[in-house]
Amino acid sequence: MLEIKDEGYAKVSEWGLREASRAVLFDSKGLVPLLFVSKHNYHKLPGGGIDKGESRSEALTREVMEEVGSKIEVTGEAGKIIEYRAGKMFGWEHDIKQTSYCYVGNIVSKGVPEFEEGELEEGFRLVWAPLDKAISLVRDSKPDNYEGKFIQKRDLVFLMEAKRMRIQNQVK
Repeated sequence: MLEIKDEGYAKVSEWGLREASRAVLFDSKGLVPLLFVSKHNYHKLPGGGIDKGESRSEALTREVMEEVGSKIEVTGEAGKIIEYRAGKMFGWEHDIKQTSYCYVGNIVSKGVPEFEEGELEEGFRLVWAPLDKAISLVRDSKPDNYEGKFIQKRDLVFLMEAKRMRIQNQVK
């Protein structure tokens, strides 16, 4: 669906590779869960890194349970988004090439999120919105950090693709 590149990415010779699973999900009322990262003023979709030995679907199921507190069913695949981020300038071991595998699906049952310590420090808060409102929340966010700017671009493209798929009745 998209490649997002940091200005200095062409100069990088060593990449740390990261894979992630993310989803645009719909509850029975058509609401989409977003995470508001209050410390840096942006909204993001649920999902995250794929742990060693995990499949993409296992990672997505785990991440959504942690961040949304919900069980899900995947109904379609939207594609993938690749990000090239300069990590060394932030003290990371490598610059990062992240591939996000993007899915759409439904919320099967709702519960309570169980945010990790870092997510709590970032001020994560769960927000439910209709798809068009979710698009505007992500689009109109004003991230004040490097990572948030990448996430905003990535998730806006992903939400627009999910809307296109929904209009074409490719997903429930």
